[in-house]
Amino acid sequence: MNADSFAHALLDPEQPCPSGLRAWNGSDPAQRFAVYRNNVLASLINALADTFPVVRQLVGDEFFNGMARLHVQATPPRSPLLAFYGEDFPAFIRAFPPASGLPYLADVARLELAQVHAYHAADLPALDTARLAAVLSDPECLPGMQLRLHPSVAVVCSDHAIASLWAAHQGLLDLAEVNPGQAECALVLRNGLEVEVSRIGTGTAAFIQALAAGNPLGAAVGTALAIDAGFDPGSTLARLLAGGAITRFTLHSGSQMP
Repeated sequence: MNADSFAHALLDPEQPCPSGLRAWNGSDPAQRFAVYRNNVLASLINALADTFPVVRQLVGDEFFNGMARLHVQATPPRSPLLAFYGEDFPAFIRAFPPASGLPYLADVARLELAQVHAYHAADLPALDTARLAAVLSDPECLPGMQLRLHPSVAVVCSDHAIASLWAAHQGLLDLAEVNPGQAECALVLRNGLEVEVSRIGTGTAAFIQALAAGNPLGAAVGTALAIDAGFDPGSTLARLLAGGAITRFTLHSGSQMP
């Protein structure tokens, strides 16, 4: 018996008990292995339920548990850290035929996964906002300035109302008033110890994504304005600063300001 065959049998109830197993008291190892198998499957399903609570609420416990069980069997953990288990779950949902009637479900899962990543992102020292404000007051510095975003920052865009659906399941909106077919973008960031999720416009989303890709401020603003002529860089920067989303800036001369 090798580790691969044991793991395969552990996640597939149709597989027989691996040969070579012995119970210390002489009891039937198949019965003991079945109990172990059920415990492992249940723990992995519960791990997915902890990561994707809104997905679970949207489909109900029975549907979620059945879908999660199939995912567990198809994609076992690759790491002992179960907090990160579920990286492939959004893609699995998107390709899962019984979930095709809920086209927003996979993107809601992407949003929830981004929350988990934000919660576990590295800590960085707070930005000296007074020094940044002084630099921002000099128009000549702005176009070439690069802003480094906090590792927790993520933007999730969808053809569906993922931010509103998420908010409704936190009691922040009335679910009956949410139009799932409305395209939305969501900003995820960890502000202190709290992971925040907020709805943002397409211009703001493009701006943040451009900054995350290393584009200087002027280019990022241009990208945003090309998508949304009403984009306001001032209010967006203020929002990012208030949320602790900017950790460092670099001037065009190459000097870094922590």
